[in-house]
Amino acid sequence: MKSQSSTLILKKNEMRLSEGLLNPMKKAVVVDDCCNMIESQLASKSGLGGIAIKTAFAALKGIKPGYIPEVVEALLPQCFDAIDPIWSEGVQKGDPVQHLVESRSRTADVLLSITDDIAKISKRQIVRSTYNKLRGSAKLHVEAAVPDFAKVIEKYTTS
Repeated sequence: MKSQSSTLILKKNEMRLSEGLLNPMKKAVVVDDCCNMIESQLASKSGLGGIAIKTAFAALKGIKPGYIPEVVEALLPQCFDAIDPIWSEGVQKGDPVQHLVESRSRTADVLLSITDDIAKISKRQIVRSTYNKLRGSAKLHVEAAVPDFAKVIEKYTTS
């Protein structure tokens, strides 16, 4: 079972998620998979809320080529550190992916606390204003993405 493998690997190596997932051999592919996950999540959005989030994301992508992967790469260490305690609880319970999914509200809260802090200090007005406009619905979107994010983490903690 994959989740048992991740349990064994994390216990054996005793490393934090950021140490294992952002080592030079994995970092670029983890960032790429996270960006693909974000694109997939966006593609699944519909209705007025979907239009709003897709428009906002397009505006952010337009800041400069490679902006989204650059931001993902910068945020991942903090994100992995923030969710590491939740993941570790899941390792203790035998299924870190399922635990992260079951704890999606808590996971979303810790991830959003990071982006809240980053948005406050961003020097780019478009980033601050876009974030602030969408922040009210952000938790629902992040919670919806937690299962896919957990699968990305599992993929690289077992390889």
